Amino acid sequence: MADLSHYRNIGIFAHVDAGKTTTTERILKLTGKIHKTGEVHDGAATTDFMEQEAERGITIQSAATTCFWKDHRMNIIDTPGHVDFTVEVYRSLKVLDGGVGVFCGSGGVEPQSETNWRYANESEVARIIFVNKLDRIGADFLRVVGQVEDVLGANPLVMTLPIGREDEFVGVVDILSRQAFVWDDSGLPENYEIKEIPADMVDQVEEYREKLIETAVEQDDDLMMSYMDGEEPSIEDIKRCIRKGTIALDFFPTYCGSAFKNKGVQLVLDAVVDYLPSPTEVDPQPLTDSETGEPTGEVATVSADEPLRALAFKIMDDRFGALTFIRIYSGVLEKGMTVLNSFTGKTERIGRMVEMHADDRTEIDRAQAGDIMAVVGMKNVQTGHTLCDPKHECTLEPMIFPEPVISIAVTPKDKGSTEKMGVAIGKMVAEDPSFIVETDEETGETILKGMGELHLDIKVDILKRTYGVELEVGQPQVAYRETITTPLEDSYTHKKQSGGSGQFGKIDYRIKPGEPGTGFKFSSTVVGGNVPKEFWPAVEKGFEMMMAEGPLAGFQVLDLEIELFDGGFHPVDSSAIAFEIAAKGAFRQSMPKAGPQLLEPIMKVDVFTPEDHVGDVIGDLNRRRGMIKDQEAGVTGVRIKADVPLSEMFGYIGHLRTMTSGRGQFSMEFSHYMACPNSVAEKVIEEEKEKKAAKK
Repeated sequence: MADLSHYRNIGIFAHVDAGKTTTTERILKLTGKIHKTGEVHDGAATTDFMEQEAERGITIQSAATTCFWKDHRMNIIDTPGHVDFTVEVYRSLKVLDGGVGVFCGSGGVEPQSETNWRYANESEVARIIFVNKLDRIGADFLRVVGQVEDVLGANPLVMTLPIGREDEFVGVVDILSRQAFVWDDSGLPENYEIKEIPADMVDQVEEYREKLIETAVEQDDDLMMSYMDGEEPSIEDIKRCIRKGTIALDFFPTYCGSAFKNKGVQLVLDAVVDYLPSPTEVDPQPLTDSETGEPTGEVATVSADEPLRALAFKIMDDRFGALTFIRIYSGVLEKGMTVLNSFTGKTERIGRMVEMHADDRTEIDRAQAGDIMAVVGMKNVQTGHTLCDPKHECTLEPMIFPEPVISIAVTPKDKGSTEKMGVAIGKMVAEDPSFIVETDEETGETILKGMGELHLDIKVDILKRTYGVELEVGQPQVAYRETITTPLEDSYTHKKQSGGSGQFGKIDYRIKPGEPGTGFKFSSTVVGGNVPKEFWPAVEKGFEMMMAEGPLAGFQVLDLEIELFDGGFHPVDSSAIAFEIAAKGAFRQSMPKAGPQLLEPIMKVDVFTPEDHVGDVIGDLNRRRGMIKDQEAGVTGVRIKADVPLSEMFGYIGHLRTMTSGRGQFSMEFSHYMACPNSVAEKVIEEEKEKKAAKK
């Protein structure tokens, strides 16, 4: 049995250009050499990464790679940086025990790294920080440390200090051991010497060392007392305290280096082993009720002796077939075993199992609690499904994916493309749960829905390039919604008399606007049996089915409360179906009277611009009906945060680049729904009516 305390399941996440892939690549190089000798890739630091990604695309793209460092087994999950793909980061965090946050030494804490950091906080994942690219012009380690404190509100614990700045960056000082690691110019990660600390840095190192020990001993009262009496704790004790505080999220050990120049990565690997938790040290995953989704109070204890409980967290297609990546929380998974998918209720036999290694894959026969591996060729498993022992059915806490806010219509150009598109879209939907595809029944068009313009652009690009589907792409459409603004009391009777028994159902009800984000709520306060209890669900179902199409333009209705307070029934003619029809009629009758209102999706927009263009950018956001929330000046420019309606943000990147001479960048994510101004609402309603007329 493998020793779980020697496992580390970690993810590397960062902003788009912070050097995540390079860092992962370097870790694989360092650990790959240790794992297998004799296959040293020539350590030319000038390797072009994109080319490498093309040649060994599988390594960097693969969802999970296993490597070894100092007798510890690391499962590393790479996550993308772009905010339209945060669903990838979110689902990776779900199955990780710890993470490495990579920040750029000159760019610092960027918008996307903030989003990812927030996800990691919500998932309570312990992290260490690696400030990369310190060989860059304008790089400043301590400035980035300050930003981590101010922007992320986190507590970075400085563990290393850089020797030299920008071009002069040659190595790092390990504060705890008071050793200087200095690399030569060969670009090889193992060519370093341990030297004395440079004389001009001694005072700075001692100052940070004191801070480090003071922070660490807060984790242990006895050590703290003896430290205050002037006794310095042993390095072992300090490390034990740092480990405890890191796992408790009290602080984040912070390292520096340059992955590209191969400097400082070893210390980050040591820190993963020393300070990040093993699978048994994190809170076990809660189990939920498969019917209601509520927690049952039980957990999946991480141990190989428990029944099997595992989560499928990513599905990927590559040249070897469909891979389902699985994190095993408890129990053992063996080749040829039959497992139950608690979501579909079907069982499936486990065929080939593989684990990804630095640059190839190894077939395995068994895996156990704590492992992350892949199964080839599973049929009906989707992201977020639980696989378990058929005798012990259970459901792990599922993943929640955000609703898409933007859609485009696509039509294949020829018949060949139509067939190809069907197959391709099937694969793409399985791989990305935030990407939804529907068919418009009236026009027969295929509608792609996603998290943002870039998200859909990339999907269309994959369809064209990877699958060779020629498409015509329509204009992006916004997912509007509807709601009501005034409470209303009303009554509706459904009567139908034809030969034999008729239909009868009378309901008295109140409709009122719900709190934002509450969706549909139904309650019944009928007393005295005027509407018998067995018909209440039918009334609720009737109303709920009508929520799909609002009275204004047929968009989905949000945030509505309905209270059934009285009514009438007929002992013979009343039935569930009669009350359901009554509820539908009531909805049609009352909604137009309840002050219906169109809602539009508002995006949280984060714009970065050089100082001299701030006025133009803010003016432009105001013209787009944006509400400026905040602006803060950084070293290289200004960040502006605003809430802007999605409908005004199409093609924004082009405008921003023109305004800022190509130096501006932005990210946006869905924030909430808000009432549309009348002028906009009228236009949208008119367009919807024209569309419907045209379809007829």
